[in-house]
Amino acid sequence: MTKKTVAILFGGKSAEHEVSLQSAKNIIEAIDRERYDVVLIGVDKLGAWHLLDETHYLDEANDPKKIRLHLTDQSIGVIPGQAQQQIINTKTGDPIPQIDVIFPVIHGTLGEDGSLQGLVRTLNLPFVGVDLLGSAVSMDKDFTKRLLKDAGLPVADGFVFKSHQQNTIDFSHVTTQLGLPVFIKPANQGSSVGVVKATDRASFEAGINEAFLYDDKVLIEEAVVGREIECAVLGNEVPVASTVGEILPQTDFYSYEAKYINETGAVLSAPAELTDKQIERVQNKAVQVFDILDCEGMARVDFFLKPDDTLVVNEVNTIPGFTKISMYPRLWMLSGISYPELIDRLIQLAFSRHQRKQGLKNARD
Repeated sequence: MTKKTVAILFGGKSAEHEVSLQSAKNIIEAIDRERYDVVLIGVDKLGAWHLLDETHYLDEANDPKKIRLHLTDQSIGVIPGQAQQQIINTKTGDPIPQIDVIFPVIHGTLGEDGSLQGLVRTLNLPFVGVDLLGSAVSMDKDFTKRLLKDAGLPVADGFVFKSHQQNTIDFSHVTTQLGLPVFIKPANQGSSVGVVKATDRASFEAGINEAFLYDDKVLIEEAVVGREIECAVLGNEVPVASTVGEILPQTDFYSYEAKYINETGAVLSAPAELTDKQIERVQNKAVQVFDILDCEGMARVDFFLKPDDTLVVNEVNTIPGFTKISMYPRLWMLSGISYPELIDRLIQLAFSRHQRKQGLKNARD
């Protein structure tokens, strides 16, 4: 079998830059080298793309607080529209080794919101994960909730405000409707970045200011009392759901720190202590959410299970973390799919979708 070349694209301008580096490190170490060669493309915090040397592509690689790209002078650029040699070394003008598929591991802004997916589509290359539309609507929590609510799925009650409305946000009105505490979130961030749990007027106002640092649209949501349940989904036209896990935060809530920095910040109970009927319902709802949001490839769907057994959709992550404590690969390992096998399946799903879409294009032409 001819080996394929996978470009692993990681880093990025978002607040989740360091998480992306951790995720990429795990993927690079786990990918099956008998099936795949790798090309490493690191995106720095200014958005520039760099061709990295696998022998030394990270500094402080084992410290999640200090981890950073080890940049070279080999910056790269892309040429949309070509069928081959779409990525060039800007220093020499020469194309880099021909890429067969791109594996984006850029979490958050400009990596998970459809921007990168749109760019890669112009390069005529297969890529792992959700396509442009599904990425965009899943990243924007406001639109996610609108689509799910329209489909009849329960979501948390809340308000949405844009930056020009910031001075009109009324603490008394919001908390009369939602109670206290409330969660204040940037609409377009992941990994709990910029999320504040507000318990009084002072923390409410501080939370509003914090959230608007990350996005020009902010959600204020009721605090849903319930168990935090997660399910991983894998596939294209016929997606399947993993075993179900439960997050047991050891802090006030499942924060960015608990997810990626402090390994004792949360405990994953998997399989979750649920009845068979509850597990089946979570898995079915996860696949339903995946389909409603036009997802393909992969996503992690997060729920709250309320005491009355109501299942509330919390959020959807289309480029979930692949760090050593991340839930997406752990849930699949518990479901019988090893880390290298999961990477392989995601790459094969990327090829399959690309071939399907190329077939549609050829039929139109």
